[in-house]
Amino acid sequence: MSRCAFVTLVNSPDYVIGAVVLKRSLERVGSVYPLIAMVAAECVDTEHLESSGCLVREISPPDLSEAFILRHGREGLHRCAPFDKGEKPQFHIPLNNFSKLALWRLEEYDKLVFLDADILVLRNIDHLMEYPEFCAAPNLYEGLDGFARMNSGLFTAVPCESTYQKMLKFLDRPGVFWRRTDQTFLQAFFPRWHGIPYIYNALQYLYLNLPQLWLWSSIHVIHYQYEKPWQKDHAKAEQLRPLIELWWAVKQGRDISLRIEQFAREQRQSSDGSL
Repeated sequence: MSRCAFVTLVNSPDYVIGAVVLKRSLERVGSVYPLIAMVAAECVDTEHLESSGCLVREISPPDLSEAFILRHGREGLHRCAPFDKGEKPQFHIPLNNFSKLALWRLEEYDKLVFLDADILVLRNIDHLMEYPEFCAAPNLYEGLDGFARMNSGLFTAVPCESTYQKMLKFLDRPGVFWRRTDQTFLQAFFPRWHGIPYIYNALQYLYLNLPQLWLWSSIHVIHYQYEKPWQKDHAKAEQLRPLIELWWAVKQGRDISLRIEQFAREQRQSSDGSL
């Protein structure tokens, strides 16, 4: 078991709180595996991460060409491929997403399961350590066409330095543009990726746009894509209130089991009444 771990990326001070709550959510469901926090910024409060039980690993971002950086910086990326489905917070720096590739350099581990720092684990997912590389859930949050694309908020990986070096060569090529940064890149690098059920990476907009697929009795992971639960007064806060309240309850150390059961019970009753 010591050769497997969960891993997340903390690429700015604003994601420290996310990683801390992620760690608490893993503890709440009885996970036996540690959470590695890969830190890619000098200004990150590593003491807070360590005191919360995270194993901190300082990493270096990939060495990228100036042309690549211009295309994938926040301004360049949003100009060519604007995020028009939701609002990304100002502290979101798209270029930093590529730093998560550094997990393939952690060769002291046999298997890693990556989790974005804006994730909340509702049910135990330790069994994902038994899954092969590269497993990921679909990018399902607006329409059923999302089943054809992967979301890189959760995936399985086998650390290997040679894989990392191959990634760098494939990543930064003349004229290449990764529309959704690491997500588009990983799907191209692993074209035969293994799909796992969306309940292992339930994107919060699924709750808004495809509520019939939001199954409280089955969802293992909530992924707060776009707006973050720790942001104040964002545009969709009221619509996402139940999900935000769950995140804050875990942050505050309150038990959420009964609340999730209540949501599931109400959903079953609503479904039965519509038949």
